[in-house]
Amino acid sequence: MALAVLALCFERPMHPYEMAATLKRRHKHESIKLRYGTLYTVIEMLTSRGLIRSKETSRGGKRPERTVYALAPAGRDLLRNWMRHLLAEPAKEFPQFEAALCLLPVLPPDEAVALLRDRHSRLAEKLKQMQAELNDILAMTFAEVAGSDEELPAPLLGLKFPAILVVESEYRLTLLKAELDFVTELVRRITEEGWGPAPLWRDMQASCEREYQRENAAAARETASAADS
Repeated sequence: MALAVLALCFERPMHPYEMAATLKRRHKHESIKLRYGTLYTVIEMLTSRGLIRSKETSRGGKRPERTVYALAPAGRDLLRNWMRHLLAEPAKEFPQFEAALCLLPVLPPDEAVALLRDRHSRLAEKLKQMQAELNDILAMTFAEVAGSDEELPAPLLGLKFPAILVVESEYRLTLLKAELDFVTELVRRITEEGWGPAPLWRDMQASCEREYQRENAAAARETASAADS
Protein backbone atom coordinates (compact mmCIF):
# COMPACT_ATOMS: atom_id res chain seq x y z
CA MET A 1 0.00 0.00 0.00
CA ALA A 2 2.83 2.41 0.83
CA LEU A 3 4.37 1.71 -2.57
CA ALA A 4 1.04 2.38 -4.28
CA VAL A 5 0.56 5.70 -2.45
CA LEU A 6 4.04 6.85 -3.46
CA ALA A 7 3.38 5.83 -7.07
CA LEU A 8 0.03 7.66 -7.18
CA CYS A 9 1.56 10.81 -5.72
CA PHE A 10 4.34 10.54 -8.31
CA GLU A 11 1.65 10.61 -11.00
CA ARG A 12 0.04 13.71 -9.49
CA PRO A 13 -1.00 15.10 -6.09
CA MET A 14 -4.09 13.28 -4.80
CA HIS A 15 -6.34 13.08 -1.76
CA PRO A 16 -6.90 9.65 -0.14
CA TYR A 17 -10.37 9.09 -1.59
CA GLU A 18 -9.03 9.74 -5.08
CA MET A 19 -6.16 7.32 -4.45
CA ALA A 20 -8.54 4.53 -3.49
CA ALA A 21 -10.91 5.29 -6.37
CA THR A 22 -8.04 5.32 -8.86
CA LEU A 23 -6.72 1.96 -7.65
CA LYS A 24 -10.16 0.38 -7.92
CA ARG A 25 -10.97 1.93 -11.30
CA ARG A 26 -7.70 0.62 -12.70
CA HIS A 27 -8.18 -2.80 -11.05
CA LYS A 28 -4.95 -2.34 -9.07
CA HIS A 29 -6.74 -3.61 -5.96
CA GLU A 30 -6.41 -7.06 -7.55
CA SER A 31 -2.65 -6.83 -6.95
CA ILE A 32 -2.47 -4.53 -3.91
CA LYS A 33 -4.71 -5.16 -0.90
CA LEU A 34 -6.90 -2.07 -0.57
CA ARG A 35 -8.38 -1.22 2.82
CA TYR A 36 -9.46 2.32 3.60
CA GLY A 37 -8.35 2.17 7.22
CA THR A 38 -4.92 0.90 6.18
CA LEU A 39 -4.70 3.57 3.47
CA TYR A 40 -5.11 6.43 5.94
CA THR A 41 -2.64 4.81 8.35
CA VAL A 42 -0.08 4.47 5.58
CA ILE A 43 -0.58 8.08 4.51
CA GLU A 44 0.02 9.26 8.07
CA MET A 45 3.18 7.15 8.26
CA LEU A 46 4.53 8.44 4.95
CA THR A 47 3.76 12.02 5.97
CA SER A 48 5.49 11.66 9.34
CA ARG A 49 8.59 10.32 7.60
CA GLY A 50 8.72 13.19 5.12
CA LEU A 51 8.04 10.95 2.11
CA ILE A 52 4.85 12.75 1.08
CA ARG A 53 3.62 16.19 2.09
CA SER A 54 0.28 17.88 2.55
CA LYS A 55 -0.22 20.23 -0.40
CA GLU A 56 -3.67 21.67 0.26
CA THR A 57 -6.92 21.03 2.08
CA SER A 58 -10.29 21.74 0.55
CA ARG A 59 -13.97 21.18 1.29
CA GLY A 60 -16.66 20.71 -1.35
CA GLY A 61 -20.22 21.36 -0.25
CA LYS A 62 -21.16 19.26 2.77
CA ARG A 63 -18.34 16.79 2.23
CA PRO A 64 -15.60 16.54 4.88
CA GLU A 65 -12.28 18.23 4.33
CA ARG A 66 -9.96 16.52 1.87
CA THR A 67 -6.21 16.85 2.11
CA VAL A 68 -4.26 16.54 -1.12
CA TYR A 69 -0.84 14.90 -0.78
CA ALA A 70 2.19 15.38 -3.03
CA LEU A 71 5.38 13.36 -3.34
CA ALA A 72 8.39 14.71 -1.46
CA PRO A 73 11.97 14.29 -2.81
CA ALA A 74 12.74 11.58 -0.23
CA GLY A 75 9.59 9.74 -1.27
CA ARG A 76 10.54 9.91 -4.92
CA ASP A 77 13.97 8.43 -4.17
CA LEU A 78 12.45 5.67 -2.03
CA LEU A 79 9.85 4.86 -4.70
CA ARG A 80 12.46 4.41 -7.42
CA ASN A 81 14.85 2.39 -5.25
CA TRP A 82 12.02 0.21 -3.96
CA MET A 83 10.79 -0.50 -7.48
CA ARG A 84 14.30 -1.33 -8.66
CA HIS A 85 14.67 -3.84 -5.84
CA LEU A 86 11.26 -5.46 -6.40
CA LEU A 87 11.80 -5.86 -10.14
CA ALA A 88 15.38 -7.11 -10.03
CA GLU A 89 15.58 -9.21 -6.86
CA PRO A 90 13.59 -12.47 -6.66
CA ALA A 91 12.12 -12.92 -3.19
CA LYS A 92 10.99 -16.08 -1.44
CA GLU A 93 7.25 -15.92 -0.91
CA PHE A 94 5.06 -18.33 1.01
CA PRO A 95 1.79 -18.98 -0.88
CA GLN A 96 -0.93 -20.82 1.04
CA PHE A 97 -1.28 -23.44 -1.70
CA GLU A 98 2.43 -24.28 -1.46
CA ALA A 99 2.05 -24.70 2.31
CA ALA A 100 -0.86 -27.10 1.76
CA LEU A 101 1.11 -29.11 -0.81
CA CYS A 102 4.06 -29.57 1.53
CA LEU A 103 1.68 -31.09 4.12
CA LEU A 104 -0.51 -33.01 1.66
CA PRO A 105 -0.21 -36.44 3.39
CA VAL A 106 -2.32 -35.09 6.27
CA LEU A 107 -5.32 -35.96 4.08
CA PRO A 108 -6.02 -39.35 2.47
CA PRO A 109 -5.36 -39.50 -1.30
CA ASP A 110 -9.03 -39.78 -2.30
CA GLU A 111 -9.97 -36.66 -0.36
CA ALA A 112 -6.93 -34.77 -1.63
CA VAL A 113 -7.89 -35.60 -5.22
CA ALA A 114 -11.48 -34.45 -4.68
CA LEU A 115 -10.28 -31.17 -3.20
CA LEU A 116 -7.76 -30.64 -6.01
CA ARG A 117 -10.52 -31.18 -8.55
CA ASP A 118 -12.61 -28.55 -6.76
CA ARG A 119 -9.63 -26.21 -6.95
CA HIS A 120 -9.25 -26.95 -10.65
CA SER A 121 -12.85 -25.94 -11.30
CA ARG A 122 -12.46 -22.69 -9.38
CA LEU A 123 -9.17 -21.90 -11.11
CA ALA A 124 -10.71 -22.49 -14.54
CA GLU A 125 -13.60 -20.18 -13.73
CA LYS A 126 -11.27 -17.52 -12.33
CA LEU A 127 -9.05 -17.77 -15.41
CA LYS A 128 -12.04 -17.25 -17.69
CA GLN A 129 -13.19 -14.25 -15.65
CA MET A 130 -9.74 -12.62 -15.54
CA GLN A 131 -9.19 -13.10 -19.27
CA ALA A 132 -12.55 -11.47 -20.03
CA GLU A 133 -11.79 -8.51 -17.74
CA LEU A 134 -8.37 -8.02 -19.34
CA ASN A 135 -9.86 -8.16 -22.83
CA ASP A 136 -12.49 -5.59 -21.83
CA ILE A 137 -10.01 -3.09 -20.41
CA LEU A 138 -7.64 -3.42 -23.38
CA ALA A 139 -10.54 -2.63 -25.70
CA MET A 140 -11.19 0.67 -23.87
CA THR A 141 -9.66 4.09 -24.37
CA PHE A 142 -7.70 6.07 -21.78
CA ALA A 143 -10.73 8.28 -21.23
CA GLU A 144 -13.08 5.33 -20.65
CA VAL A 145 -10.78 3.78 -18.07
CA ALA A 146 -10.08 7.09 -16.34
CA GLY A 147 -13.74 8.00 -15.88
CA SER A 148 -15.40 11.39 -15.93
CA ASP A 149 -13.75 12.73 -12.75
CA GLU A 150 -10.15 12.36 -13.95
CA GLU A 151 -8.65 14.99 -16.22
CA LEU A 152 -6.36 13.66 -18.93
CA PRO A 153 -4.00 15.42 -21.34
CA ALA A 154 -5.67 15.89 -24.73
CA PRO A 155 -3.26 13.54 -26.61
CA LEU A 156 -4.35 10.62 -24.41
CA LEU A 157 -8.11 11.00 -24.77
CA GLY A 158 -8.59 8.93 -27.92
CA LEU A 159 -5.80 6.41 -27.37
CA LYS A 160 -6.42 2.77 -26.56
CA PHE A 161 -5.48 1.79 -23.04
CA PRO A 162 -1.97 0.26 -23.31
CA ALA A 163 -1.17 -3.24 -22.07
CA ILE A 164 1.85 -1.99 -20.09
CA LEU A 165 -0.54 -0.38 -17.58
CA VAL A 166 -2.16 -3.73 -16.80
CA VAL A 167 0.89 -5.95 -17.22
CA GLU A 168 0.35 -7.28 -13.68
CA SER A 169 -2.91 -8.83 -14.96
CA GLU A 170 -0.97 -10.69 -17.63
CA TYR A 171 1.41 -11.90 -14.92
CA ARG A 172 -1.49 -13.16 -12.77
CA LEU A 173 -2.99 -14.91 -15.78
CA THR A 174 0.31 -16.63 -16.52
CA LEU A 175 0.61 -17.82 -12.92
CA LEU A 176 -3.01 -18.98 -12.92
CA LYS A 177 -2.54 -20.97 -16.13
CA ALA A 178 0.60 -22.56 -14.71
CA GLU A 179 -1.20 -23.51 -11.49
CA LEU A 180 -4.12 -24.94 -13.46
CA ASP A 181 -1.73 -27.11 -15.49
CA PHE A 182 0.07 -28.19 -12.31
CA VAL A 183 -3.17 -29.23 -10.58
CA THR A 184 -4.32 -31.11 -13.69
CA GLU A 185 -1.07 -33.07 -13.83
CA LEU A 186 -0.97 -33.70 -10.07
CA VAL A 187 -4.47 -35.21 -10.10
CA ARG A 188 -3.50 -37.39 -13.08
CA ARG A 189 -0.35 -38.64 -11.37
CA ILE A 190 -2.21 -39.55 -8.18
CA THR A 191 -5.17 -41.23 -9.89
CA GLU A 192 -3.50 -42.86 -12.89
CA GLU A 193 0.01 -43.59 -11.66
CA GLY A 194 -0.73 -44.19 -7.98
CA TRP A 195 1.77 -41.41 -7.34
CA GLY A 196 3.01 -40.92 -3.82
CA PRO A 197 2.88 -43.92 -3.92
CA ALA A 198 -0.82 -43.71 -3.17
CA PRO A 199 -1.10 -46.99 -1.18
CA LEU A 200 1.79 -46.02 1.12
CA TRP A 201 0.37 -42.50 1.44
CA ARG A 202 -3.04 -43.94 2.35
CA ASP A 203 -1.58 -46.32 4.93
CA MET A 204 0.58 -43.64 6.55
CA GLN A 205 -2.33 -41.21 6.81
CA ALA A 206 -4.61 -43.87 8.27
CA SER A 207 -1.94 -44.87 10.80
CA CYS A 208 -1.51 -41.27 11.94
CA GLU A 209 -5.27 -40.90 12.23
CA ARG A 210 -5.56 -44.06 14.36
CA GLU A 211 -2.72 -42.91 16.63
CA TYR A 212 -4.37 -39.50 16.99
CA GLN A 213 -7.70 -41.11 17.93
CA ARG A 214 -5.97 -43.44 20.44
CA GLU A 215 -4.02 -40.60 22.05
CA ASN A 216 -7.07 -38.35 22.20
CA ALA A 217 -9.20 -41.08 23.76
CA ALA A 218 -6.51 -41.74 26.41
CA ALA A 219 -6.32 -38.04 27.23
CA ALA A 220 -10.11 -37.87 27.56
CA ARG A 221 -10.10 -40.84 29.97
CA GLU A 222 -7.36 -39.23 32.09
CA THR A 223 -9.34 -35.97 32.25
CA ALA A 224 -12.51 -37.82 33.25
CA SER A 225 -10.63 -39.81 35.90
CA ALA A 226 -9.09 -36.68 37.38
CA ALA A 227 -12.50 -35.00 37.51
CA ASP A 228 -14.03 -38.01 39.34
CA SER A 229 -11.30 -38.08 41.92
